[in-house]
Amino acid sequence: MSIRNQWAVVIAAVLLLGGALYAFEWVSSGSTSHVAIGAPAPAFSATTVDGARQVRRLADYRGHVTILNIWATWCEPCKAEMPALEHLYQALAPAGLKVAAVSVDETASDDSVATYARSLGLTFDVLHDTQYTIEQAYQVVGYPSSYLIDRDGRIRAIWLGAKDWTDPGVTALVRQLLGVSAEAAAGNSREPALPAARAATRAAAN
Repeated sequence: MSIRNQWAVVIAAVLLLGGALYAFEWVSSGSTSHVAIGAPAPAFSATTVDGARQVRRLADYRGHVTILNIWATWCEPCKAEMPALEHLYQALAPAGLKVAAVSVDETASDDSVATYARSLGLTFDVLHDTQYTIEQAYQVVGYPSSYLIDRDGRIRAIWLGAKDWTDPGVTALVRQLLGVSAEAAAGNSREPALPAARAATRAAAN
């Protein structure tokens, strides 16, 4: 075997070993968990921004239909969808809907995130994760990213980008998981006027 061929064998062996080590580390880190509709929602933890800095985990929402929204204060599409998300929450919270909006702002303080949330009139759970752990767990590729999680902790829908939370298809899916009929939701005194919610969403986007 020539010197050139020997070096080719050595380089190939090194590359093969490196690939095997990378694959081992990837598997060991748990990165192979597949975030998909029907799969169990990955565990996460984030802190409240109300000053108490209480830790909230996925387990805290077990038994509830939950919309997990991953966002940031610098994200304009995130801001644009918040009014409609708040309206949906106000309408269906009496039926058991939970919303966990996790900010991934790295440098913003809890107070800054809380002030931002108050300026949008948000009343659902606003959390903060400065370490991007939830981004890794849910394999986030853009903001906002939202996940509809059922009472058993399984993902039932995934939405990438700003969502019109007043869309009939979206509200029907959420009501279905809650076990609430459209008629019952319409009779709820907290049910939002959809045109008003859509107008608020458009105004936030401008």
